[in-house]
Amino acid sequence: MFKGQPKGLFALALANTGERFGYYTMIAVFALFLRANFGLEPGTAGLIYSTFLGLVYFLPLVGGILADKFGFGRMVTTGILVMFFGYLLLSIPLGSGTPALIGMMAALLLISFGTGLFKGNLQVMVGDLYNDPQYAAKRDAGFSLFYMAINIGALFAPTAAIKIKEWAELSLGFDGNAAYHFSFAVACVSLVVSIAIYYAFRKTFVHVEGNGGKKDKKAEIVDNLTPEQTKSRMVALFLVFAVVIFFWMAFHQNGLTLTYFANEFTERSASGLAAMPFSVWNLVAVIAIVYALFSVFESETSRGKWISCGVVVLAVAFLVWQYTRMTGSIAISAPIFQQFNPFYVVALTPVSMAIFGALAKKGKEPSAPRKIAYGMLVAAVAFGFMAFASIGLNTPAYQATVVGTDAETLVSPYWLISVYLILTFGELLLSPMGISFVSKVAPPKYKGMMMGMWFVATALGNFLVQVGGHLWGNLPLWVVWAVFLALCLISAAFMFVMMGRLEAATKE
Repeated sequence: MFKGQPKGLFALALANTGERFGYYTMIAVFALFLRANFGLEPGTAGLIYSTFLGLVYFLPLVGGILADKFGFGRMVTTGILVMFFGYLLLSIPLGSGTPALIGMMAALLLISFGTGLFKGNLQVMVGDLYNDPQYAAKRDAGFSLFYMAINIGALFAPTAAIKIKEWAELSLGFDGNAAYHFSFAVACVSLVVSIAIYYAFRKTFVHVEGNGGKKDKKAEIVDNLTPEQTKSRMVALFLVFAVVIFFWMAFHQNGLTLTYFANEFTERSASGLAAMPFSVWNLVAVIAIVYALFSVFESETSRGKWISCGVVVLAVAFLVWQYTRMTGSIAISAPIFQQFNPFYVVALTPVSMAIFGALAKKGKEPSAPRKIAYGMLVAAVAFGFMAFASIGLNTPAYQATVVGTDAETLVSPYWLISVYLILTFGELLLSPMGISFVSKVAPPKYKGMMMGMWFVATALGNFLVQVGGHLWGNLPLWVVWAVFLALCLISAAFMFVMMGRLEAATKE
């Protein structure tokens, strides 16, 4: 799985892991913070949340255009510095009045602009590592590994956000609203780690940082495409961009309506075996088992196989020990559900790579556009599952009036855990494959801009996330989820209709 990849991949992936850990620590509690600190209605909180997400994913277009002129590496470094000051401002507890709201908005602008300089350009650099013919066949696998690294950071983020907030409340005596800012401060530390990794291993990827407009023959962009080929590729890219808007609109409900659902409609405690998934260390043990089992079959030496078997035994023993020491029930906090998506990404990446690797050897691996279409179908299944789980539940507006009474309707946390599993299958088919598709198909002289356009499409989807917040109220819950189900089905159908044009562009 890791063999044959360029060394720069691992350095860039780890640098991204640090930045994503800080970002997802903030995101895990941000929607709840907006409602608790400022007393906002669900729709208003959703508007701020989705606008921020939209900017985070729109501004990589600006970052890409700047990088095409000044160099990718320079923009990545600048982006980290700008983000740092944004998170630093957000971590200052300013209260709940107008000055606090203005300060928060300024912080969000800094974070989103810094992310715009950092995120897309780092991924362009990853893609350019595979321009070397010896690595070209590893491009899709490389982006899957890169995407997995992003989610390692995201896996620990919800637990970090909750634990740090609780520590600020219990040990330092801050009230709940002020304690949220300690969760935001984690991002500052993670960015320091990120920039340290970037410069410590820079020699492994310095050749793809870009020359910043300087005349360097070795780094000069070579574009052998005809105008017709360039046009065909650009059209294919924009068709994919149009579809992913609706995927991200649906997928990023995890930070809004799915978090509302976790907070208002999901059982608030668990015990015994049902409580096991809510410890991030138990999830890490499961990940260790998955990777060790793959290593048993992939190791070329008997020593490696025995070490892998030992890891499996130790991880299983840890899980058994964790189960035997559990007493009573544990409280379930809504943000903790956001750890399941990154957990599934990390755990399932080697599985998906093995499946597609086997298909590739037989010449049957689906193209990147076809994987994206399948991803939309899987996302539709997830929201269909959510709609089924919501039949018979109160409307959110009525639920708010009967909290703590017998009229309150709650469901098992395993409904949400299962939905995150299904959504992750869709994400693995769409997101890393989409990024790989852009890095492969984008005309060389427009690579930075086209990677930026991928994020613009994501930004539009994230801005539309607020639709879920506006639906959250008097409508039956199953209707809320049916809206996203329909959008995913329509997008998948569009992809399959346009499949011939999309696949032709990848072969030019």
